[in-house]
Amino acid sequence: MSNVKQTEILLESGTNELEIMEFTIAGELFGINVAKVREIMKISSVKTMQHTHPAIEGIYKPRDEVITVVDLAKYLGLPASENNERDIFIIANFNQMNFAFHVHSVVGIDRISWTQIEKPDPIIYGGEEGVATGIAQFMDRLITILDFEKIIAEISPRTGIQLSDLEKLGPRQRVEKPIVIVEDSMLLSRMITESLHRAGYENTIKLNNGKEAWEYLCEAKAVGDPIENHVACIVSDIEMPQMDGHRLTKLVKEDSVLKGIPIILFSSLINEEMRIKGKEIGADDQITKPEIVNLVSIIDRLTGLQPQG
Repeated sequence: MSNVKQTEILLESGTNELEIMEFTIAGELFGINVAKVREIMKISSVKTMQHTHPAIEGIYKPRDEVITVVDLAKYLGLPASENNERDIFIIANFNQMNFAFHVHSVVGIDRISWTQIEKPDPIIYGGEEGVATGIAQFMDRLITILDFEKIIAEISPRTGIQLSDLEKLGPRQRVEKPIVIVEDSMLLSRMITESLHRAGYENTIKLNNGKEAWEYLCEAKAVGDPIENHVACIVSDIEMPQMDGHRLTKLVKEDSVLKGIPIILFSSLINEEMRIKGKEIGADDQITKPEIVNLVSIIDRLTGLQPQG
């Protein structure tokens, strides 16, 4: 149907803004970060697959690539489209994989600030592992931003963080250096924390978004002792309500006291364009989820540590 061109926002650095593509399912309004969207296409015939998750509609091959199709209405427990001939496939790319999400219509694209996005009420949106990663208020509309990584991880668990992969690192020793984890997903935050603990990094500080992390860093700086006593390395997601990881990185690297703290952007969004943006604002390294073993190795390198058994 159309390619989604990477607009000016991807060339900017640390603006704390994003573009959301709005779409509907059964008349309800949802959103996806445009940075995840490769293109949108009219619905196509799909080859069904046996013994798959109920939300997997099947596979199709638009060109030279076989792509899995996820029926979002079925996943969310919403009614199917009354006239599916007008339905849309949103082709998304994250965690270095492509997926087609079957939706009922695409409304348009809005540019908003992360400060306009609130974390959803866990009681309403399924607890800490709920399907909504944020609620955006734009003009007179409330847009539910879905957690597409969680959806895929639930449908295909092997695409998520695998704690067993840490065995590849071999014996590890305890490390007391404080590692700050900035991640809005409680599920992912818990898994990253557990992974680092298994790798020997037992002194972790969990913060829910860039705004909380910046406040923590400012308070640590105000104490007056070496900043290394409070944070030896920051592991940050990019997509977060209130303040994203790019804005956090920009603030840290422009601060005379904090700029020496290594920052690793650990995000499903990491691709060629995002690497350019992350490099511009001073990120020390960037890695896509769920490469947890590589994340630990990068922390080892940036903190000057090579643990021995």
